[in-house]
Amino acid sequence: MGRYFELLSKDVRFEEGLNACMNCGVCTAVCPAAEFYNYDPRQIVDQVQSRDDETIESLLKSDTIWYCGECMSCKPRCPRNNTPAYVIQALRTLSQKLGFFTESEKGRQQLAIKRTIGQNILSMGYCVHPSIVKAEMHPEQGPVWEWITENAAEVFERVGGNYNKQGPGAMRKIDDETLGELEKIFEVSGGSDFYDLIERFSRKKALEMGMDADKEDYFMQIYTANNGQHSHL
Repeated sequence: MGRYFELLSKDVRFEEGLNACMNCGVCTAVCPAAEFYNYDPRQIVDQVQSRDDETIESLLKSDTIWYCGECMSCKPRCPRNNTPAYVIQALRTLSQKLGFFTESEKGRQQLAIKRTIGQNILSMGYCVHPSIVKAEMHPEQGPVWEWITENAAEVFERVGGNYNKQGPGAMRKIDDETLGELEKIFEVSGGSDFYDLIERFSRKKALEMGMDADKEDYFMQIYTANNGQHSHL
């Protein structure tokens, strides 16, 4: 058994997600990501089943494992009760633990996710909050986000929200006690250590690229980078 396959086998998602693939391709046929990206879950499972370290390491360092949207369309349709998305999740986690995620364009974006959604959860209690969404970073939204930011209190009041205020309601202010509980959950579950891991490997990669991970230019580089090779359309 290859080293990487053995490490993957210790992940409960891998254990639950890969039983006996017969390489039929049903997962690829129903996969929304496969329709747009250079992504083939059937091929990934086949590569993992090879148990070949070189093949699996190539996957761990690739953009490929970051294309899955984790919609689980593959789960109910596999005739052998496999879940390729679970296999992908296990591959992603192993890639993060080994620092291989920094070797791919999409993988490096883990730092951007950690510093936005990840930090938002701990500091505000929300994955996304209108007050911290920068309109210039989402040009695809046009002027919508900028308008919402400027008129957030009024917008949420119209739909029954409680924008940045104490008490119940959408977009309410999360109290310090609750935020403290969230932080404790992250510490006990290993989430905080995982965040530190993402930071450590990303800082190392930034230095290799002649950049500083603490500066805006590295964040924007990984946030906006697009080599144009991700889609088959």
